[in-house]
Amino acid sequence: MSNNHAVDDLDRAIIAELQNDARLSNTELARRVGLTPAPCLRRVQRLEREGVIEGYHAALNPKAAGKGFEVIVAVDIAVNNTATVQDFEAAAVAVPEVTEVRRMFGQPDYYLRVQVADGEAYEALSISTLSQLPAVSRVLSHQTMRRLKG
Repeated sequence: MSNNHAVDDLDRAIIAELQNDARLSNTELARRVGLTPAPCLRRVQRLEREGVIEGYHAALNPKAAGKGFEVIVAVDIAVNNTATVQDFEAAAVAVPEVTEVRRMFGQPDYYLRVQVADGEAYEALSISTLSQLPAVSRVLSHQTMRRLKG
């Protein structure tokens, strides 16, 4: 099969079911999308092979995992040359409490998603680590009130 196979409605239905519950058996997945097990399995394998499905992950309850305090951090860096950008990105990705790093067009230069136990843990991380990342010129923190989606 081609690596540029178009994702059709059945593929989208399979993807939606797996996003909702990645632990579905192939038999149950096939039943839910209206296929028999063999063609359903072939479609899932093709979606994996083509990179549409990149992997399967456990969804954690942040609070139960000790990471119930989420902060979105806007970061500007002072210098935007290649070496500085690479240094900042490598350092930011290496911080375990930083669960997402996005380089942005325009300002801020980056958004970081930080998940820690509480406000005191965030304050300590912000002072000791985030503000000390390479070339950081500004850190602006936005505490998540409630997550509605994602």
